[in-house]
This record gives sequence, C-alpha cells and structure tokens, in this order.
Amino acid sequence: MPSRAYHEERWQELAQGLEPSDFAVRLRFLREHVVAGDRVLDVGCGEGCFAAELAREGAAVVGIDVAEEPLRRARELHPQLDLRVVDGEGGWDLSDATFDVVWAGEVIEHVADTAAWLSEVRRVLRSGGSLLLSTPAHGRLAMLRLALSRHALAEHFDPRGEHLRFYTLDSLRELLEDFRFQEIEVRSAAGVPGARRLLLARAVRSRF
Repeated sequence: MPSRAYHEERWQELAQGLEPSDFAVRLRFLREHVVAGDRVLDVGCGEGCFAAELAREGAAVVGIDVAEEPLRRARELHPQLDLRVVDGEGGWDLSDATFDVVWAGEVIEHVADTAAWLSEVRRVLRSGGSLLLSTPAHGRLAMLRLALSRHALAEHFDPRGEHLRFYTLDSLRELLEDFRFQEIEVRSAAGVPGARRLLLARAVRSRF
C-alpha cells in the first residue's frame, strides 16, 4: 500500500479530537526550548494540538503531515495555522535553513528511511537551530518486561504495528551524533523512575 494511502486509512480509523499521548509532559518540554518569535516546523503535526499551543504563545508555526485527514481536522479546529501535506517518502517542499526549531513528536519511530528524514530536518533548520523530538523509550526494565512475557513481546513487536524503529537513550543520542548534531540532550520522562515510557531529545544543528 502506498505510504500516503496507508496513513490516510490509519487516520480514518482514529476518533477525532483525541489528546496526544503525554501531552502535558511534551508541551512542557517544548515550552522549555521555544520562545515567542521562533520559526517552528511541527513535523507530523496531526490535528495541530502542539502547533496551536506554540502559535498561541507567539511562535510562527508551520505544521506538516503525510496525510490530508489530520490536516483537515486541524484546519477545522485551528483555522489560523499554516498546515501543509508533504511526501512521506521524499523531500519536503520547504526552503533551506527556514526554521529555528523543528519539533517531531512521536514521529521518528514511524520513519522507514531515517537517514533521509534526518537529512531533511538538517536542511530546513537554520545553522544553530534546534531539533526537538519525543519517541517511546526502550529502557532496560521495559525490555525485561517484554522478555518475560511472550504476549507482551509479540504485541510490542507486532509486524503489523506502526512503529518501525525502537530507541534507547544511547541509540538515539548516537544517531543524532552521526548526523552531526551538537549539544545533544536526551532524557527519559513520564511513567515511574526506572520505567519511563518516553524519550525527550534536543539537539543543535551544527554550523557547518
């Protein structure tokens, strides 16, 4: 199934108006790093919840998604937003070095060609701009739980599932280093100590 058709179908299956997972935690993280006047690209913006909050606080936000259905919903809820559909398997129709911040919440784990995706992130970020992202955490306790439960393991790594990549603190940091990001900060959040369910990362685009 073509990528666009697949994502359109998945969105059709989702109820409208659902709050994104760990919304408050991720919004706090964004507020730590985004200030009024920043030009922000919200990658995988969905129904525009984060984009709308950032715009309300003075950022200039562009939201992109690979499916039209979430953007249709976002336009109904937030008609003031600049929302655009992009090719999920190719380059984005955005100019080089346009944004101060790229925000990708729960996106990178869905990406098949991670190298191409991060190359696009680097391209649209200005020199010294920040990549902010969140993705599910796969720490030791989480992996131990999966190892001890055949059912949990099968469910988590179901080949029909949406997640294509699985990140730890170290693997995410190493990936960003490989793509010449600097000042990399990766931390776990949400859940309980020792079994956090979320990774939050900030990395600065190198100036060269």
